Amino acid sequence: MFPENFLWGGAVAANQCEGAFLEDGKGLSIQDVLPAGAMGDRTDRPTDDNLKLVGIDFYHRYKEDIRLFAEMGFKVFRTSIAWSRIFPRGDEEQPNESGLRFYDDIFDECRKYGMEPLVTISHYETPLYLAETYNGWTSRDLIGFYEHYARTIFERYGDKVKYWLTFNEINSVLHSPFMSAGINTPMGQLTEQDLFQAAHHELVASALVTKLAHEIMPDAKIGCMILSMPTYPLTPSPDDVIAVMETEHKNYFFADIHVRGIYPGYMKRYFKERNIQIQFAEGDVDILKNTVDFVSFSYYMSSCASAGKVHQKGSGNLLEGIPNPLLPTSEWGWQIDPKGLRYTLNMFYDRYQKPLFIVENGLGAIDRPATDGNGGMRIEDDYRIDYLREHLLQVGEAIEDGVEVMGYTTWGCIDLVSASTAQMSKRYGFIYVDRNDDGTGTLERYKKKSFYWYKDVISTNGESLIGAI
Repeated sequence: MFPENFLWGGAVAANQCEGAFLEDGKGLSIQDVLPAGAMGDRTDRPTDDNLKLVGIDFYHRYKEDIRLFAEMGFKVFRTSIAWSRIFPRGDEEQPNESGLRFYDDIFDECRKYGMEPLVTISHYETPLYLAETYNGWTSRDLIGFYEHYARTIFERYGDKVKYWLTFNEINSVLHSPFMSAGINTPMGQLTEQDLFQAAHHELVASALVTKLAHEIMPDAKIGCMILSMPTYPLTPSPDDVIAVMETEHKNYFFADIHVRGIYPGYMKRYFKERNIQIQFAEGDVDILKNTVDFVSFSYYMSSCASAGKVHQKGSGNLLEGIPNPLLPTSEWGWQIDPKGLRYTLNMFYDRYQKPLFIVENGLGAIDRPATDGNGGMRIEDDYRIDYLREHLLQVGEAIEDGVEVMGYTTWGCIDLVSASTAQMSKRYGFIYVDRNDDGTGTLERYKKKSFYWYKDVISTNGESLIGAI
């Protein structure tokens, strides 16, 4: 069912796991002033209640954690580079050598175990200085800063990292502009003109860096990363079907440009009808033609759309939609739809005929550990196993459909600070980290039941999923 070279693994983001927020020359990032996550307000400066300032202390414990990933059999480990660890303000000429050495050590440790790093260049971690001084990606100046940053890490890690992603969930700029693009203007004061111009700057930067990567690292593979949430019509009404089409256009738009290198006609119409005028600089049209090698995406849930109902944001979710009355929900109100993953894979592949990589999927849930009698913890997370099994079976179905799927990295393979809510209690991992929402805990690591389950899935290349039905 799964190809022989399938890349099994897990995913984290630097800002949710590393901690050490000002250690070894690192500058502040926008995450350091988001104590309540994407769903909360920013502060002027870091506050003690921001769990991300310590995270899970991956900065000091990465060897232990990567060893655990290797024990599960990971073929690939997705992480990100904190831009402000390399360039503390984001606009310096010279990089911070201590920051560069840290990621050298991370990638060396991965390769020691035969694990490929999959590196996100910008994962919701814009340097705070760029947000406050330039208003983030609303400024075209960030294209140059980002290119300089990317060139620095390509030249440093080109022989260690084969797989790269330019921006995490790039389409989220329309929904969470400060976290996604470092845009300092409050959401209520931003116009669609502002948001789509910022998106244009990111798209140009992504294409420019894709070109750069292919020049510096000819054997590397560069992908885009899309926040996917398939949308179904709430009723069979043709008006609802059109509402779905228009909703999905705003997400496909970002992938269309990454893969096809041009602005699609449906967005030109959207801009024309709303008097949005994207400012192209000389050369932008040609730069956008530097297209990606593969399309990666996150998948957690689906939603519905209707011409007659107002869309609302679900609890802890960046995108808007109408809840599907036929689907169950998680503890955080996210609707659980394994078949939606098969549908998404088919839709992307039919549209692009490019290899696909599922780089985020998982269940945020409250784990309730019990003592194991030997001073450790026992975590029976069968709900997580059930969720992942059902989704992976649908990945297998998509592969049988003819979809080319490169790999699958579960989100938060070790417990992290949640991006949306900044909680520790919203756990995704196979590895339990003893840290609580109030910051207490030992930070010790404990294997959950799902740890052994995923190890078996990887060692059998997915065959164990069939036997478990």
